[in-house]
Amino acid sequence: MVAVVLVGLIVAIASNNLWALTFFHVAGGGLWTSLDLFLGLVLGPIMGSLTIPARIEFTTKFMPKMLLIMPTLVAMTLGAGFQLARHVGNLEASYPHHGWVVASYIVVGCMAVIALGLLEPANLAVLFELKKARPNGARIQRLMKVFIYTAGITGVLQILTIVIMTFLASR
Repeated sequence: MVAVVLVGLIVAIASNNLWALTFFHVAGGGLWTSLDLFLGLVLGPIMGSLTIPARIEFTTKFMPKMLLIMPTLVAMTLGAGFQLARHVGNLEASYPHHGWVVASYIVVGCMAVIALGLLEPANLAVLFELKKARPNGARIQRLMKVFIYTAGITGVLQILTIVIMTFLASR
C-alpha cells in the first residue's frame, strides 16, 4: 500500500495535476492529523494503563506498521503541499497571504522534524529492543512515552496547521 501511495504521489507531482495534488495534500494531512491526535489523546492513556507484557505485545505488532505509515503520510502531505503551493502561486512573495504560507511551513517543518527526528527513531529503538532475547520493558515503556507524547504534540501542531490552511483556503 505504501508503494502505491508513493507512486501515486510521484505521478501527481510530475503531472502537476491540481486535483491530484490537492487530494494527496488534504488526504495526507487529514490522516497525519487524525493519527497524531488518536495516538496522543486516545492510545497514549490506554497504553499507560497496560501492564508491561501487554505493552510489549501491542508494541510488537503496532510499531512496524507505524514505521511505514508515518513517513508515507509526512511525504504525502509535504510533497503534495509544496507542489500545490507552487502550482497555484502561493509561494510567490507577492501572494497577499504569503506570511500565512510561511507560518504554515514553519509549523509543518516543526512537525516533520518531530515526526522524522523523534517519532521514527523511537519507533526503531522499540523495534530493536523487542528483537533482543530479553527485551527491557522499562526501556520500551520510556521509548513509547516519547512516541506517544511527541505524537500528541504533533497533533496539537496539526490543529494549528488546520487553522492556517482553512484560512488560506477561504481566501
